[in-house]
Amino acid sequence: MIFVANARGGVTYVSPEWSAFTGQPAADAVQHGWFRCVHPGDHEPAAAFLRRVRDRPSEYSLRLRLRRADGSYAWVVIGAVPSYGPPDRTFLGYLGSLTEISPSDPEPPIACGTMARFIPPPLNAATPPGTPLEAVADYLLMAHGLIEHDGAKEMLPVLRHALTMAGVLLARSSAAPDPGDRFH
Repeated sequence: MIFVANARGGVTYVSPEWSAFTGQPAADAVQHGWFRCVHPGDHEPAAAFLRRVRDRPSEYSLRLRLRRADGSYAWVVIGAVPSYGPPDRTFLGYLGSLTEISPSDPEPPIACGTMARFIPPPLNAATPPGTPLEAVADYLLMAHGLIEHDGAKEMLPVLRHALTMAGVLLARSSAAPDPGDRFH
C-alpha cells in the first residue's frame, strides 16, 4: 500500500489497497484520519515517533498494529523517505509504503520505529499495487533501501528525484487535494 504525506504530516493520498485492507474509505484516511485504524495501544508511541520525523525529516521505518476491515488487528511495517524540492531543498513530505508482516517472536508490546534508516517492507501478495504508478513507487522505495545498504550511493540523487516525482503524481491523482499544499 502506498501513501503520500505532506510536510505537516497529513496524509494526502492512500492507494486503493488501504480501503480493502482497513475498510476505511480513502477520503476518511486523509490528513490524520488514518490514525483511527491504529491500535489504541500504539496511538501514543506511534504519534510521538511521527512527530519526531515530521520535525526532523528523515527516512524511517515504523512497526505498529493496524485494524483490518474485519475488526482484527495486524502488524504492519511502514517505511517512508522524505521528498525535497525547490527552493533550497524545502522539505515537502513523505512517500511511503505500508505492508502487513508476520508477527515476530517475541512481539513488541507497542509500536516501535527507527529514524534515518528506511527498511523497505516486503511486497505482499495479499495487497499488490493497484496501479502501474503505485507499482513504480513500490519498486523505487525498495531500490532506495537497497542502495542505502549496498554502497551505490551515487545513484541516490536520481532515485530521490524519481521518488519525489512519484509522490507528486500520486498526490495529483488524489480526489481531494489540499489547496494550501504546494506538493503533497
